[in-house]
Amino acid sequence: MTGDHSSKQYDSDLEAIRSKVLAMGGQVEHQFHDAISAFRTGNIEVAKRVMKDDEAVNRLEVELDDACSHLIVRRQPTANDLRTVMATIKIITDLERVGDEATKIARTAIHLHKRGVGLISHYETVSLIAEQASEILRSALDAFARLDDKQALELIKQDASIDHGFRQITRSLITFMMEDPRTISGSIDTLWVAKAIERIGDHAKNIAEYVVYVVGGKDIRHTDFGSAKAADEEED
Repeated sequence: MTGDHSSKQYDSDLEAIRSKVLAMGGQVEHQFHDAISAFRTGNIEVAKRVMKDDEAVNRLEVELDDACSHLIVRRQPTANDLRTVMATIKIITDLERVGDEATKIARTAIHLHKRGVGLISHYETVSLIAEQASEILRSALDAFARLDDKQALELIKQDASIDHGFRQITRSLITFMMEDPRTISGSIDTLWVAKAIERIGDHAKNIAEYVVYVVGGKDIRHTDFGSAKAADEEED
């Protein structure tokens, strides 16, 4: 009876943490959306709100890390339970870093606005990968909420398109700067934004990889995820 009660309490504690992690995910999604909006429109107030919201995200990271540490100490989880807690801690870190990247985008929007550099053309340069990164982040959080490793594996593939888009943007901006030195300042700022977006895609991909790890116990970081998937199908 004691063991059963302890197990139920562990499940309850873990679910409470998961709920807060998903709420944190919602916050950073909104933060990213606002950052891109500020970059597109030059709205200083929205950009400042993004930077202010990052403080709340940072506090959530500390709070959730502490909750996970206490859960390990109190419940002493083993095997899959411990794997779930450790993966959750890593997901919390990735979400906090998404918030950091959104803050960088907001700062760049303010910088461009103060220098009187037009924003619309710069936004169009990164709009596609911004939409892709937003979708991958949303899907990664959904996969975590439902512990859907198949969805996680599918969205991992999509990160390659963001990487490809970033390389294209880099080549285009270099060409612009070489052809017209007057574009150098704005192009460099746009490149920083593109890099921040590409990093957000990477963090979303990390979250998806942790979902696969929690569900199947297979660590596919730094590996060919397609091979990992094929191995799973052969085992089935």
